[in-house]
Amino acid sequence: MTKAARLAWLVSVTAIAGASGMLAFLLSISTTAQRGFLERHYLWLFWVNVAVATALIIVIGVAGTRLALRVKRGRFGSRLLLKLAFIFAFVGVVPGLLIYTVSYQFVNRSIESLFDQRLASALEAGLALGQDTLDNARSELSARTRSAAERWEDGALAPLALERLRDQLSARSVALLGGNGQVLLTAGPDNDSIPERPTASMLSQARSNGVSSRLEGLEDEQKAVQGEARIRAVALLPSSALQLTNSDRYLMVVRTISGKVVSNALNVQAANQEYLQRSLLRDGLRQMYLGTLTLVLILAVFAALLLAVALSNQLVQPLLLLAEGMREVATGDLKAKPVFRSRDELGGLTRSFADMTEQLADARAQVDLSVAQVESARTHLQTILDNLTAGVMVFGADRRIESVNPGATRILRLPLSAYVGRHLDELEPLQEFAKSIWQRFELQSPEAGERDHWQDSFELRLTEEITVTLLVRGAALPHDARLLVFDDITEVVSAQRSAAWSEVARRLAHEIKNPLTPIQLSAERLQFKLESKLEGADQAMLVRSVGTIVNQVQSMKQLVNEFRDYARLPAAKLAPLDVNALVAEVLTLYAEAQEAGRLVADLAQDPPLILGDAPQLRQVIHNLVQNALDAVSERPDGRVTVRTQKATNEMGELRALRLVILDNGPGFAEKVLNRAFEPYVTTKSKGTGLGLAVVKKIADEHGARIRLVNLQPAGHPEQAPIGAQVSLSFSKLATAPSPAPDAPRPA
Repeated sequence: MTKAARLAWLVSVTAIAGASGMLAFLLSISTTAQRGFLERHYLWLFWVNVAVATALIIVIGVAGTRLALRVKRGRFGSRLLLKLAFIFAFVGVVPGLLIYTVSYQFVNRSIESLFDQRLASALEAGLALGQDTLDNARSELSARTRSAAERWEDGALAPLALERLRDQLSARSVALLGGNGQVLLTAGPDNDSIPERPTASMLSQARSNGVSSRLEGLEDEQKAVQGEARIRAVALLPSSALQLTNSDRYLMVVRTISGKVVSNALNVQAANQEYLQRSLLRDGLRQMYLGTLTLVLILAVFAALLLAVALSNQLVQPLLLLAEGMREVATGDLKAKPVFRSRDELGGLTRSFADMTEQLADARAQVDLSVAQVESARTHLQTILDNLTAGVMVFGADRRIESVNPGATRILRLPLSAYVGRHLDELEPLQEFAKSIWQRFELQSPEAGERDHWQDSFELRLTEEITVTLLVRGAALPHDARLLVFDDITEVVSAQRSAAWSEVARRLAHEIKNPLTPIQLSAERLQFKLESKLEGADQAMLVRSVGTIVNQVQSMKQLVNEFRDYARLPAAKLAPLDVNALVAEVLTLYAEAQEAGRLVADLAQDPPLILGDAPQLRQVIHNLVQNALDAVSERPDGRVTVRTQKATNEMGELRALRLVILDNGPGFAEKVLNRAFEPYVTTKSKGTGLGLAVVKKIADEHGARIRLVNLQPAGHPEQAPIGAQVSLSFSKLATAPSPAPDAPRPA
C-alpha cells in the first residue's frame, strides 16, 4: 500500500471514529440532567465537524487528482480504479442520503410515539420473555441431563458415550464426576482442559432431587454477551448404572447460552431502564437527534467518498502487481515477484502468482538441468559411438538411415553420413548387403517366432580389389526402428586361415618330407648306373631328367622346410634385448645396399630395452628389410628406412618402442593388404607367401602390435601409394632406456 493510501485510510478511520464518538457523546449527555449542554456547545461541535470535513475534502481532492492523472497517462488499472471509486462512492453516498431522509422524517414524527404506554408494556413483556426463555432452557437441560443419567451404562466405552451425549445435547462439555465432585472423565472441544467443578450445594441438591441446575456467567454483561453465559446441570447416576464402584457418580452437562439471546435480554433490560429515564427528559430530544443526524451525515458522506477512493486503490494495487509480474514473465524474467501484504483473496492471488512464478523458475531450472543431462548423455553416447571400432547404423520404420557412426564409414569405406535419410540399397556396393540384412530382419519378426535380435556373417565385395568379412548383429528397436551393429572380422578370418594353414603345413611336412630324399637318391643312382651305358641323345635325356628330378626335389624340400618353420615355430624365449643393436647386426648383411644409399638406419637415442627373442626378431628384421628392398629393386631412386621410435602417452610417460620399416616402392595391393599375414599370399613370382605369416606369429609371441599401411601423397589420399610401411610396437619393456654404443646413428 502506498503512503497516500495509508494516509487516506488513517484520515477515514479518524473521521469515522470522531463522528461515532460525537454521536455517542451527544446521546450520553441527552440522558443526563444537563439539558443545556448541547445548546451551549453546539457551535463548537459544528466547527469541529467543519474542520474534519475540510480535511476529508482535501484528501479526496488529492486522491481524485492522482486518479485523473493516472487515467490521462493511460496507466494500467486506472480505468478500473476510477470505476471502482464511482461504485463505492455511489454505494456509500446514495444509501446514506436515503437513510438520512427516512431518518429525518422518522425522528420528526416518531419522537412522541417512542414514549407510548404500549412501548413500556412491550419492554416489560420483553423482560419477562427473556427470563422465561432462560428458565425454560435451564429446565429443558435439567430434564435431558436426568434422562441421560438414567440411561447411563458404565464401562470401557464411557469416553465414547460422553462424546455422543455431548453431540446429542448440543452441550459445550459433558463430564463424569466422582462423589465429591472431582472430574473423572470429560468430553469437550478441548479434552485436555478440566471443566470447573460444581458447587457443593448443586451436588447436595442433585443427591436429594436427582438433578440440579443453575445459570452462570450473567454477572459480567460483557463476558455474557461474548458467550461466557452458560447453564450447568448435574444429575445423580442411579446405582444400577455403576458397575465398578459403589460410590456416588454424577453426570454434569454444561451448555453455553447463545450470546445473542443474552445480548437481547440485556438490551431489553437496558432499553427499559433508558426508556424510564428518557420519558422524564423529552424536551430538547428532538432537536438533539436532528442536529446530530445532520452532522453525522456530513461526515459519513465525506468519509464514504474517501473510503471509495482508498478501497478502490486497495483493490487495484494487487492487480497492478500481477500485471507487472505478468509482463516480466512474458519477457522471460522469472525472478521472485513482490507480494501484496494482505490476508484477503487478492493478497492470496499475488502470493499464488509469486509461487507459480517460483515454480516456473524451478521448472525451467529443472528443464535446463534435464536438457543439460540429456545433452551430456547424448554427447557421451555420441563420443562412445564415434570412438567405437564397430560400425553402428540405425534405420527408421521406413528403412531409411537415421544415423551412422564413423566406425561404419571406416569399415565399409563409403561416405555413409551423406546418405542419412536415404535407403541403404541406394549405395551400389551395398545393394546385395541391404537385401540380405532386411531378409534377416523379416525372419526375426514376431510373426516368424524369432527372437528380437539376430547375428550372421557376410562377405562383402566393396571394390574389385577389396573384400571384407563382416559379423553383423541386428536388433529391433521401439517404433519399428532397426539397429545394425557390424565388425570387420577379416583379420579374424585371416587368423583362422593361418591356423588352418599351420595344420596343413604340419601335415604336409610330415607326409612329404620323408619320400623326398629316397626319390632324389633313386634318381641319382639311376643316372650313376645308366649314364655309362647310354650314348648320345639317350644319355643327354637321362642327365636332363635326373637333374630336373633333383632340382624339383630340392625345391620341394625348401617348401617343406618353410612350412615346417611356419607350423613349428619354437616358443619365444624372452630376455632383455637392445633393438638398436639387433638392427645394426642385421643391417651388416646389407652393407652393399647401405653403401648405395638404398638402405638407411634412423635409430632413436637411448632406447629402452625390450623383452624379446633375439633369433626370432633377427629373422623378423631380415624378412622385412628383404621384402622392402625387393619392393624398390626396380626403382632407381628406391630407398628403405629402418627406424626405431619411443612411444609415449599423454602424460609423457614411455609406454612402448616402435620398429618401423618403410620404403618408397609401389606399396601393397589392396587385395594383398587385407590378407598379407595369411600363408601363401604373395605378389612375388618365386615366393611362398609364408614370410609375413611367420613375422605375424613372432610378433604375436612377443605381444607386439604389427601394422601394414600404404603411404599416400599428403592431401591426396585418392592417388596411388608412394610407399609402404610396416611397424611393430613392443610394449613389453625390460628396463629403463639404455644407451646402445654399437648401434649406428642416423645416416
